[in-house]
Amino acid sequence: MYKRYLKRWLDFAVVLCVLLVIWPVLAVIAVWLHFANKGAGAFFTQERPGKNGKIFKVIKFKSMTDERDAEGRLLPDAQRLTKVGRFIRSTSLDELPQLLNVLKGDMALVGPRPLLVRYLPLYDKVQTRRHEVRPGITGWAQVHGRNLTRLSKKFEYDVWYVDHLSFLLDLRILWMTFLKVVRREDVGQGAGNMQEVDDLGFTERLRANT
Repeated sequence: MYKRYLKRWLDFAVVLCVLLVIWPVLAVIAVWLHFANKGAGAFFTQERPGKNGKIFKVIKFKSMTDERDAEGRLLPDAQRLTKVGRFIRSTSLDELPQLLNVLKGDMALVGPRPLLVRYLPLYDKVQTRRHEVRPGITGWAQVHGRNLTRLSKKFEYDVWYVDHLSFLLDLRILWMTFLKVVRREDVGQGAGNMQEVDDLGFTERLRANT
């Protein structure tokens, strides 16, 4: 009952109430980022797979400028990441716009984090099971290492969550997420993404398919 019906309606009700309270904070952050990003905008969207692999656009606060070199190529991420962007990443404030994704029904508060679309054809049968539920802003994998956990282990956590999804488990994950955000534990700086991909051999398989 909870997995099929109540989870979605509870997410909607909770997020609607939260947005009604924090929208001034979101507005301030958006204006702050607009100027910090040198006119590049305050929001970042990217296509991600949702429940049953359906593609949607995830929304996040934009933490980098769009500055380019003399040849028109984007500068390295480290050079484009602003002080404001570094702050909202370290405090996880960059994730707050995803509450709109939850309101729309693309995501849930708790669930497997949505990865890149190009990885979809590379999942095995077990890994694909992470798409049996809506992706989440936080999840079982995120409270067991967040950005510092290897991708293969994250997939194990995601499938475990799908098999054990319950109201009490979601409450536990939300509480553990709150503690990690407050303590700023296990927050990577984005450099580990390629290592995570290599952990499952995605890089080699992507090259073989191109």
